[in-house]
Amino acid sequence: MSTETEAVDRSDEKIQKDVLAELKWDARLQPNEIGVAVKDGIVTLMGWVDSYTKRWAAEEAAHRVRGVLAVANDIEVRLPISAERTDADIAAAAVRALEWDALVPVDKIQVTVSKGWITLKGEVEWQFQKQDAERVVRRLAGVKGVSNLITVKPRLTPSELKQKIEQALVRSAETDARRITVEVEGSKVILKGTVRSWAEKEEAERAAWSAPGVTSVDNRITIVV
Repeated sequence: MSTETEAVDRSDEKIQKDVLAELKWDARLQPNEIGVAVKDGIVTLMGWVDSYTKRWAAEEAAHRVRGVLAVANDIEVRLPISAERTDADIAAAAVRALEWDALVPVDKIQVTVSKGWITLKGEVEWQFQKQDAERVVRRLAGVKGVSNLITVKPRLTPSELKQKIEQALVRSAETDARRITVEVEGSKVILKGTVRSWAEKEEAERAAWSAPGVTSVDNRITIVV
């Protein structure tokens, strides 16, 4: 495929069409619930849904589309009356859900709920524990949003972190490690280089977050299509 053809294929109009198709393909979403606007590869999602899970699903779907550089999620969550819960009920359900999840150290996480919005705080050793805690609570009935303020404490030296992340990139079938460079400042990871899709950029970031003790990832990788 020529460069000119690739540019045409990844026009804002084409990206918008593909995002709409991906939203329609996702079984968690209903057709015509969500509007999509695209400018310079930046996707804006609009409309309203009846659960936070749907809002999250729409954002994930948009990120899966090739050519998408970033997503602005302006979707509003409007819960039906039957799904409304008090903050106390949501907080109790969140604590129970975290207790039942074997990956989450519940004794290290604090839960606060205000007007249906859950805020998670605390300190864990692994990024997947932070992610799993959010995944568990965002699916609860009555939740309108989640702020994940859990921190990951450092465990390895910068050189050990760099080595583990580089090895993970080499192992991954979804990334071309030769096109990605890794820099480590304390427990912060900086990724640079070029990739062919948002999915590849996201996979590189996931690999970085998988290293123990990583507290932040600055993903400066650019997408060249």
